[in-house]
Amino acid sequence: MQTTRDIGEDEAGLALEVIISELKRRKKAAVIAVADRHGELLALWRMDGAPLSSGTIATNKAFTAARERKPSGEVGRSSREGGWDISYLGDSRYVGWDGGVPVTIGGAVAGAVAVSGLSGEEDVELAALAAKKIEERAG
Repeated sequence: MQTTRDIGEDEAGLALEVIISELKRRKKAAVIAVADRHGELLALWRMDGAPLSSGTIATNKAFTAARERKPSGEVGRSSREGGWDISYLGDSRYVGWDGGVPVTIGGAVAGAVAVSGLSGEEDVELAALAAKKIEERAG
């Protein structure tokens, strides 16, 4: 029998809280997406001033990180280095930009957090910060 864990609304709320707080401290705006282990959206938050297109991008980064069980940027780098088209993964929601980070609980991916609207480096940093808080809370 398989036993799986999914992050839910409490973890999504924590991710939003952590990232929004840090973005306000930095006086920046972005879009935050949180997905369950299947890559399906649990929460989406677009801060005032964040690029409109970043909503779809953040959602797709979270989808990619959850489905592929690795950071979205890593999927993109693998595609470019391997010379294969990311569309071969079979769903137009897969993206290869940095900013989607899986949330791992008990050794298995339970969801993903993504940020879009800043540099790839900042997107990853903020998503990883929230993923770490969720993982710590889960124990």
